[in-house]
Amino acid sequence: MLRFEEIAFGPIHSRRLGSSLGVNLLPVKGKLCNFDCIYCECGWNKDGRQDTVLPSAKQVSEALEAKLTSCLNEGIQIDSITFSGNGEPTLHPEFPQIVDQTIFLRNKYYPAAKISVLSNATMLYRDEVVEALRKTDNPILKIDASSTAGVNLVNKPSGKYELSQVIDNLKSFDGDFILQTMFLRSPFFDSSSEENLKAWIDIVRELRPREVMVYTLDRETPDKSLEKFTVQQMETMTKVLVDEGFCIQIRG
Repeated sequence: MLRFEEIAFGPIHSRRLGSSLGVNLLPVKGKLCNFDCIYCECGWNKDGRQDTVLPSAKQVSEALEAKLTSCLNEGIQIDSITFSGNGEPTLHPEFPQIVDQTIFLRNKYYPAAKISVLSNATMLYRDEVVEALRKTDNPILKIDASSTAGVNLVNKPSGKYELSQVIDNLKSFDGDFILQTMFLRSPFFDSSSEENLKAWIDIVRELRPREVMVYTLDRETPDKSLEKFTVQQMETMTKVLVDEGFCIQIRG
């Protein structure tokens, strides 16, 4: 399984974001997430408990500035500074402060780069997290299944999770966010089933995000029973939304 053993890593080529410089706010030798997704490239949560130490806001700022300086001196292109890494970045208690620091450093070193956050949208009940996400260029917020039962199967959230509440929280963005959805098939869940797909399309219509990122499996997954979709299949699945004028980005 893939683990990110630095606070600032890359840049790597992202299917969705181009040349992406990663920022990991989670333990560098472990994993910390309130989801335990069946497709997570970082593996199962139980296998990442050997390290629970979070970097401080100061450590993040120092690591990011060092990496940006190095990339600038080497003439390396950066399209996006992306919060990702070994778990859910908005769990970090200093997330809002770190976003402000990152905006300052981006403006200083790579003013044309976007700031992106890959998040499972579970912390949107905290006003300070929403405020911080709205300061970024690309708040990329996840809904992988169209029902709470489906989320429990695919994402395996810890604690109480209600999809209806997450949808209500996402409405605070007034559509100014990117909705991200993983399409996959397993023995117990199928994104393309009539019931799941129709309900997901209705969620997109309700939230009206400025963009929808649809993607499928690309790396090794902890659950070995999963199957990916082709680009053509995902295009067929989302055609009705494209016809309605939604911006759909598909990555196979």
